[in-house]
Amino acid sequence: MDTILKPLYYAVSWIIVQFHSFYSLIFGKDSGAAWGLSIVSLVVLIRICLIPLFVKQIKSTRNMQALQPKMKAIQERYKSDKQRQSEEMMKLYKETGTNPLSSCLPILAQSPFFISLYQVLSHIAQNKTVGVIDLPLLESAQKAHIFGAPLAAKFMDSAEKIESLGASLVDVRVVTIIMIILMSASQFYTQRQLMTKNVDLTVKTPFMQQQKMLMYVFPIMFAVFGINFPVGVLVYWLTTNVWTMGQQMFVIRRNPTPGSKAFTERQERLRAAGKLVEDPAVVEAKKAVEEARQNRQQPKRQPKSKRQATTGTGAAGGGTQSRTRAGSGGAASGADASKKQSLEKQSPEKPDSKAKGSSASGTRTTKSGQRKGQQRPKHPTKK
Repeated sequence: MDTILKPLYYAVSWIIVQFHSFYSLIFGKDSGAAWGLSIVSLVVLIRICLIPLFVKQIKSTRNMQALQPKMKAIQERYKSDKQRQSEEMMKLYKETGTNPLSSCLPILAQSPFFISLYQVLSHIAQNKTVGVIDLPLLESAQKAHIFGAPLAAKFMDSAEKIESLGASLVDVRVVTIIMIILMSASQFYTQRQLMTKNVDLTVKTPFMQQQKMLMYVFPIMFAVFGINFPVGVLVYWLTTNVWTMGQQMFVIRRNPTPGSKAFTERQERLRAAGKLVEDPAVVEAKKAVEEARQNRQQPKRQPKSKRQATTGTGAAGGGTQSRTRAGSGGAASGADASKKQSLEKQSPEKPDSKAKGSSASGTRTTKSGQRKGQQRPKHPTKK
């Protein structure tokens, strides 16, 4: 690996030396501030060069969020045919001009510089020259301490090795633990800011679950691997996390994802400043809804005693009405029966037919007595 990355060793060490020569005029060539600010300046320079990739990363992330419903539909449609599913996914990426790897470009682009800085600091800890750092610069870098911890010291180093660098084990471990905590916290806040403010929460997709999982996985990874990083590398990674957090805050505030919380807040700011012109019809509709909401009166709640009194009155009225209907129905049935009997006497019939008719009449009378209201009598049977 040293053979492949050797040109980067020279590039990284040369940039650090150039910044160190500038900061030495202010802080002194052997001070930790001069070497620490040189590493910070290296990070800033690299991140400025990576701004175009960062813009591409933002666009790719938004495109992936917008494509999640279509991707989910393809997965459901071709869940039994993985090859066809992959072909349809690639076709969708090609039609929309989306590259799934674009969201990882900034990390992939700065990884070689990160590895190169790690190797440069490791050479300094082993008292070896690397790149353009010669013996005088090597001795100056070994004397540089940040809050009592040498740039090349690690959390897991032995007490003898740390003493050879002119520091104590307690100072090194306290400084490294604080920097690891800050590094993990900045990574967590950056990812959480993206999830809570710059994501359309109306669309529930697997991509959101993946981002939520990474929000917790990345800080744990930084905490685990951070104990093996030199102090100078921790300075590098903490600086790049802070840069990413600030850059993301700027982008979310100025150009948020449509449908997200940040987008709603930006619309409200523009509306308050008079820079957002809305459709008059939409404004009138909102005004009408607001007026209707304000003018709407809620019904007053009646006390329990009044509700019980109302219920009792209704029940009594209903019972009286039922009794009245039953009485009138009984009277009507009695009149109906007497009328039928008079008609049967006038009509000459045979004894058996008369008995049958009286039986039927009695049946009808009984049935009519059970009905409510007046029933129309039937005509007697003619010969």
